[in-house]
Amino acid sequence: MSKQEYVYGIHAVKALLEEEPERIIEGYALRGRDDARLQEIIAAFRKLDLRVTEVTRKALDEKVFGGTHQGIVVRVKSLKERGDNELWDFLDGLGEKPFLLILDNVTDTHNLGACLRNCDGAGVDAVIVPKDNSAPLSPAAKKVASGAAETVPVFYVTNLARTMRELKDRNIYIVGTAGETDKMLYDADLKGALAVVMGAEDTGMRRLTRENCHELVKIPMYGKVTSLNVSVATGVVLYEAVRQRLPERKQ
Repeated sequence: MSKQEYVYGIHAVKALLEEEPERIIEGYALRGRDDARLQEIIAAFRKLDLRVTEVTRKALDEKVFGGTHQGIVVRVKSLKERGDNELWDFLDGLGEKPFLLILDNVTDTHNLGACLRNCDGAGVDAVIVPKDNSAPLSPAAKKVASGAAETVPVFYVTNLARTMRELKDRNIYIVGTAGETDKMLYDADLKGALAVVMGAEDTGMRRLTRENCHELVKIPMYGKVTSLNVSVATGVVLYEAVRQRLPERKQ
């Protein structure tokens, strides 16, 4: 019997219906809720001949352990966790200038979800995280990602330092973020094959992760706060890369 999990929230479920309807086992919708977005999702279930049952709010709350489900919860077949082998197969299928995000020491599921949402908007091809001491791609992370978890693959690698060395061998330039460097983000060249590395806001990157970056940059901070939330900082860095790459991208 395959493992199962739940996906919930309007955007996450809508993305699931559009990208991976074959994973859906059944849906549960809040009974009596007159919401256009929810009714649109229920109609999509029926159009795909998928089972959706209207239940009480208590029944929905019990399935997501208090998460904000917005009136829709879906039971799905769990995906196999993507690892090292899947990463290299995926990169082999990309073009000449992959755009990657590496998260080191990011353990909060909400931050993972928010980073995925940034990645989808910025056109990032994939996210790479170490298998140990990283946030899981949980239903809560998928809810925060608002559908991006279904469009941006996450690869959990056994040895991040070794993975970074192999990325270098593929001529992917690795830029890490660190507050103590003198080089500003806006002085870095982010136009080519690129992997951006973000560490947790409290501990930053680990030593080996830092040492395997080609260069380190920092986001200028002019107030009393010394650092940004990791998902906010990720958005700043990714969109600077987007700004530099715009002439090469189709709008």
